[in-house]
Amino acid sequence: MTVPFIPPRRTLMGPGPSDVPQRVLDAMARPTIGHLDPAFVELMEQIKSMLRMAFRTENSLTFPVSAPGSAGMEMCFVNLVEPGDKVIVCRNGVFGGRMLENVKRTGGVPVIVDDAWGAPVDPNKVREAFAANPDAKVLAFVHAETSTGAQSDAATLAKIAQEHGALTIMDCVTSLGGTPVRLDGWGIDAAYSGSQKCLSCTPGLSPVSFSQRAIDTIQSRRTPVQSWFLDLNLVLGYWQSAGKRTYHHTAPINPMYGLHEALVMLEEEGLENAWARHRAMHETLKAGLEDMGLRYVVDEAARLPQLNSIHVPAGVDEAAVRARLLNEFNLEIGAGLGDMSGKIWRIGLMGHSARQENIDACLHALRACLG
Repeated sequence: MTVPFIPPRRTLMGPGPSDVPQRVLDAMARPTIGHLDPAFVELMEQIKSMLRMAFRTENSLTFPVSAPGSAGMEMCFVNLVEPGDKVIVCRNGVFGGRMLENVKRTGGVPVIVDDAWGAPVDPNKVREAFAANPDAKVLAFVHAETSTGAQSDAATLAKIAQEHGALTIMDCVTSLGGTPVRLDGWGIDAAYSGSQKCLSCTPGLSPVSFSQRAIDTIQSRRTPVQSWFLDLNLVLGYWQSAGKRTYHHTAPINPMYGLHEALVMLEEEGLENAWARHRAMHETLKAGLEDMGLRYVVDEAARLPQLNSIHVPAGVDEAAVRARLLNEFNLEIGAGLGDMSGKIWRIGLMGHSARQENIDACLHALRACLG
């Protein structure tokens, strides 16, 4: 007979998910109600309001997609890109590559701006791309590239797009709640994130936000949105209706409780305090890693505080070290992806994981494994 599954207790310091506070887990265990229940509609409004705080935006269309961050990404592209639209895609890691795949699948025409893995997006290359493609409709870039730990200058990139009348799509999956994200201040038209990173909720929800310019573009499309589930013209009736909410799908009720509690905790701490905590914990971890002779992948000026990518020392079996960390110390760190597979470790300091006790445990375990 199959017995109930009891997961091991881990310290999560990989690229996500991050440690989930007990308050969030407790919130998710509350009684399930209907997705059109007036009490749940009120919860939806509170989540929207707190997400505006986290995104630093007044965008009315700000809500969590009932699916993980990859669906938030796809929602942005399938709604804003029509067949034949030219999209400048910045690729400096795995997730810029996923943006490119979305452009192709919507029938858009991609213009690729490549930068080295571990480097931020080069604004001069973006300017050159617009000069060669003045008819580009969208600029798409990753603010915080999870595969490398590089952070790009979102304000500058968005300004370049605005100068050419283009919309912006920004991936802030690993930055929201951990490092400054300012949608309105930067002029971002569409952004998507994830619940399991610096917000410290469970995986499965994708906060998104769309400017009025983006909404106008969506409502004036020449062709239907290729995805029924992600079509914002339909989703609007559920998340945005001023009157009676129309049924679109059954929202994941209990995970929404968890996201609500995670946002309440962010509000209690204060967004800028959360940014400062992530920065301070990064500095502490960095000092310990460098004391062991470990080297960062990303130059300090472009380094993401909450995602620390480290070169694996010569002669070290990186997978064996990760296995020992997990099995002996109950500590999870991440491996490299794509071009960096087998070459780096990715150590996350996101949300509830960005604590002194986690750093102490991580450094102790790494010292034991590396001798």
